[in-house]
Amino acid sequence: MAGLPVDTIVYEILTRVTTKDVGRSKIVYKEWYALLSRQDFVRVHCSRSLISSNKRLLLIDDLACSVHPIIFQSNDYGPSSIVTFPFDHQYNDVSIHSHLNGLLCVCLNHTYELLLWNPTTTAFKRLSTPDSHGFYINNLDVVGLYVDTDDDYKVLHIKHKFGVLGVYVYSREVDA
Repeated sequence: MAGLPVDTIVYEILTRVTTKDVGRSKIVYKEWYALLSRQDFVRVHCSRSLISSNKRLLLIDDLACSVHPIIFQSNDYGPSSIVTFPFDHQYNDVSIHSHLNGLLCVCLNHTYELLLWNPTTTAFKRLSTPDSHGFYINNLDVVGLYVDTDDDYKVLHIKHKFGVLGVYVYSREVDA
């Protein structure tokens, strides 16, 4: 492997492995961590995962969460692997409101808290703050995910309260 350039290893090999293996590869070298965390790597990795054999279905049912491979030939899905929620929740409590590149913006229905969650790594970030930002109100609020020019994932939360619109942007990188 000493003869292969790092870019070849990262962009030609690691963009073709599973997301879990990418996460494991981040601890090999500091340089790999930096390269595998870049938005251009994420884009290439996601585009390669768009191949139909790589499609997965996330099912949330009561207290359980499972991931199933999709079998397009039979319009069915295969055996599941269980994903454990890394945050406290109650029965039938988690709602997905937005997603982007494997990240999910979810709401805990009993507290109305918003969380940014990566089911593959189980990492999550609570978006709710003591001053009531980040609490989602059904039928009044809208949530979306996007990537800014600095390759940071952002959550756009538009709140409608007492006839007034409030717009809040939360960052994955910064506590904002």
